[in-house]
Amino acid sequence: MILKGTHASAVGAILAGCRHFFGYPITPSTEGAELLARLLPELSGVFVQAVSEVATVNMMYGCGGAGLRSMTFTSSPGFSLMLEGISYMIGSEVPGVFFNVMRGGPGLGNIGPEQGDIKLACRGLGHGNTHAVVLAPSTPQEMLDLTMNAFDLAFKYRNPVVLVSDGYLGQMTGRVNLPPYMIKPGLPEWAVHGDETHRGNLICSIFLSETDLEQHNIHLLEKYEQMIQDEQRADLFHCGDADWVVVASNTPARMAKGAVQQLRDRGVRVGLFRPITLWPFPIDALTPLLQRASGLIVVEAGAGQLEDELRLAASHAGIHAMPPIHRVRHYGGVLPQQQEIVDTVTALAGV
Repeated sequence: MILKGTHASAVGAILAGCRHFFGYPITPSTEGAELLARLLPELSGVFVQAVSEVATVNMMYGCGGAGLRSMTFTSSPGFSLMLEGISYMIGSEVPGVFFNVMRGGPGLGNIGPEQGDIKLACRGLGHGNTHAVVLAPSTPQEMLDLTMNAFDLAFKYRNPVVLVSDGYLGQMTGRVNLPPYMIKPGLPEWAVHGDETHRGNLICSIFLSETDLEQHNIHLLEKYEQMIQDEQRADLFHCGDADWVVVASNTPARMAKGAVQQLRDRGVRVGLFRPITLWPFPIDALTPLLQRASGLIVVEAGAGQLEDELRLAASHAGIHAMPPIHRVRHYGGVLPQQQEIVDTVTALAGV
């Protein structure tokens, strides 16, 4: 089947058992919502176009609190408006899936592709000590697969999960293979669902006692640590003998993969390290590559937010002797190109 990226994610949500969508239209993410608006009523589902992104996230809070799977599509300015509500969901341990199709900024910017929201998704999910698994697809197939996976992770950890793509990936089409099954989730025991089985459950994020709130924070921090231990994911391409390692995600990773293959055909030992989880950054898979690499080349459509996650993860892992880090960056909706990646590596390798 040939699907647009946002459509693939919408299909993945349905296959994952999501029957509740709340959202406010914003380019370049709207097509996913439009498809769900057509399909969910036919599946006894619920589609609500909220009056704003603030309303959206609070509807998701209520739906997730009832133990039901819900999601939204948004783009950078809309994601910013949702951050307070995401903090409430994290504090109350309420699951939900947020898909941010990143666009050019700051401000209104434009609808071109950018990776300027990595810092928000990884380090800025509202106030307090907040984190969520952040998944970064690079193909329409991964848009479907990782959306399905996001719902499992959200309910595994009772925590929101954030997917991030760029504007091009949301709009591009590609071949997508559907799984031979559809998930029909039950109700978790903690849900506030209004029935006799779940009577007595309570979901909230308020702790008036300082010591109680400290203990709740300790519980959340332990949960984040478990995510770091268990949920790091990366895709490695020609990295086994690589002297130079290109690091890229989303659509820039597609250009980087082409550059790596072009350089390999010329005998240059270069590989692509593609983080699938931006948080937790997959430092465990990168660490062995650092021991032989002459340098890293971080390719991103942004001002260094992906590199910041790499550096922070390395620091927390106790890695202080890093190989030199070089950069290929563009901003404002302009993407790095395959040839300039080839040229950068060629100059560094002296070939």
